[in-house]
Amino acid sequence: MTNPRSRADIHFNGGWPSNGLEAGKFFPGKQVGLTDPDVPTDVVSGPKPVPPDGKIASGGSEPAGAVLDEVRDWPKVDLPSDTEVPFQWNFSMKHRTRRYNYFVTKEDWDPRAPLSRAQFEPEPFATYKPYDDLPYWDMPEAKDDPHLDKPHSVKLPVRSGYHVILGVWEVADTGHAFYQVIDVNFTR
Repeated sequence: MTNPRSRADIHFNGGWPSNGLEAGKFFPGKQVGLTDPDVPTDVVSGPKPVPPDGKIASGGSEPAGAVLDEVRDWPKVDLPSDTEVPFQWNFSMKHRTRRYNYFVTKEDWDPRAPLSRAQFEPEPFATYKPYDDLPYWDMPEAKDDPHLDKPHSVKLPVRSGYHVILGVWEVADTGHAFYQVIDVNFTR
């Protein structure tokens, strides 16, 4: 994710391939073989599992991506709380897209602990679905999809101070998703 800049984009100066942060879809679920709750004709999750707790920022990517899971003082992006902000993903490989889910850390999260499901709100604060429930075979070919190269607007949650946003790009025609985290300093 290049806007707001993700931990991966900042750490690797834009040089980390997004497919390096690929894992199973349907976070916060943990199982392989899950069916899409909205479009059961999509490809089920897997064969890669959803990233385990402690490896969410890297999408479970080893060894190069493991640095993204480190607990340290990450550079923070200033974002205004409770406003709409454009989010832009950069793709090294395009896929037919089911949705983008955005999760935020809970009010009482512990920034000194590894990122885990318990640190995030259980439901996304925002979801962007470019094709609603259209079967993936009726979507445009990914290489021709105009939505993939444009930002989409995300309404940020009400928060203040340091939090982490987890963006999950769920693919419709594979069993995978791509994971990005943004270290945010929410302003009012």
